[in-house]
Amino acid sequence: MNISFEAPDKINGLMTITLEKEDYQGEVEKTLKDYRKRANIPGFRPGQAPMGMIKRQFGTSVKVDAVNKILGEKLYGYVQENNIHMLGEPLPSEQQEQLDFEGDAALTFKFDIAVAPEFKAELTGKDKVDYYNITVDDKLIDQQVEMYQSRAGQYEKAEQYDAEQRDMLKGDLRELDAAGNVKEDGITVSDAALMPQYMKVDDQKQLFDGCKLGDIITWNPRKAYPDSDVEVSSLLKIEKDQVAEHTGDFTFQVTEISRYVKHEVNQELFDQVFGEGNVKDIKDFRQKIADQISQQFKADSDYKFLLDVRAHMEKKVGKLEFPEAILKRVMLNNNKDKGADFVEKNFDASIKELGWHLIKEQLVAAQGIKIEDADLKSVAKEAARAQFAQYGMSNIPDEYLENYAQEMLKKRENVDGLVDRAVDVKLTAALKNVVKLNEKDITLEDFQKLLQEK
Repeated sequence: MNISFEAPDKINGLMTITLEKEDYQGEVEKTLKDYRKRANIPGFRPGQAPMGMIKRQFGTSVKVDAVNKILGEKLYGYVQENNIHMLGEPLPSEQQEQLDFEGDAALTFKFDIAVAPEFKAELTGKDKVDYYNITVDDKLIDQQVEMYQSRAGQYEKAEQYDAEQRDMLKGDLRELDAAGNVKEDGITVSDAALMPQYMKVDDQKQLFDGCKLGDIITWNPRKAYPDSDVEVSSLLKIEKDQVAEHTGDFTFQVTEISRYVKHEVNQELFDQVFGEGNVKDIKDFRQKIADQISQQFKADSDYKFLLDVRAHMEKKVGKLEFPEAILKRVMLNNNKDKGADFVEKNFDASIKELGWHLIKEQLVAAQGIKIEDADLKSVAKEAARAQFAQYGMSNIPDEYLENYAQEMLKKRENVDGLVDRAVDVKLTAALKNVVKLNEKDITLEDFQKLLQEK
């Protein structure tokens, strides 16, 4: 066996592997003997068929399998032993000659290999990177208080409809004929629910302004929702394809008016949000909210910091040269169903991400970052905490978060993303102690503008 590797420009590699008969023959003979033992060939007892017949029937396919197995082992072994930083998978070379698996001559295989460019990515205290501290003002706290009030609120009965209060109406719907009379065998819906403020047409919406219990309003559902068969069919309790048959007027007799009332800012709200007895007054409540927002903003600030580290390093390292022809073939091979147009459209963005991936690899290695099970569990718990926070649930017991995180980690599709997140968290924490931070206070509005610019 002979293995050689050439990369004259350091990024386009050609690996050549030559296998002699003795390199694979032992494996072939062993496999054919196993085939003979198990072969069920008419006219012969099991295990008694002539070896010549077994070889003629299975020899070539067994040889191909044995050769491919050896090739894979030797190729990846050589790459590892010689510290070749291979990008993607090796591809059969365009220089590959036709092979004859029927004979006993040596088999020579050639593989095109994309090699990562050589460069040095390093950060020190001389590198200066912006770090944005997002300020928590009364306006943000007020918004969060109002959000908690809304989430804890409830519907109460009202006597008169008020569009400004986003009232909900319940009533009886009856279809009318062209003369304005209740249509015989027309649609009738009891306890139909309406929120007129969400109607698409103002003149229909305004028909309900100031209505009271018992009032009868004549209106047109098709005109109120001109572009939504789904809403009309749901309201009238019919199939979507039947909507076109019911474009006339309906009456709506109001039987109930419900108004959503926000929860008062009181001890009951404090206990709902932060747990019983953990907050005693409005001042403490607002401070807890401020601390909560600050913690959320820290994650946002860290995210922006890593983006800025990336921009700083990409500029510092400069343009990296990649074996584009090979990488395009690798990308096409991994996206066969999407075709060459997909590769051309997405290649530049893919190369940009690959460059950052290689830079980050060096930064991670320089900081000695290793991801342990505890790190994965920590980011899984934070992901769970963030999901619950979206629904206003900020006082989730740690045991519950622990169980939720364990369930996330059982799913393979979650693990890779959590590993990447854990790496980013640890790398960010480490680099904040390496570079010189140019700290800046910024409002949330201005911070969001900065992210949009990116």
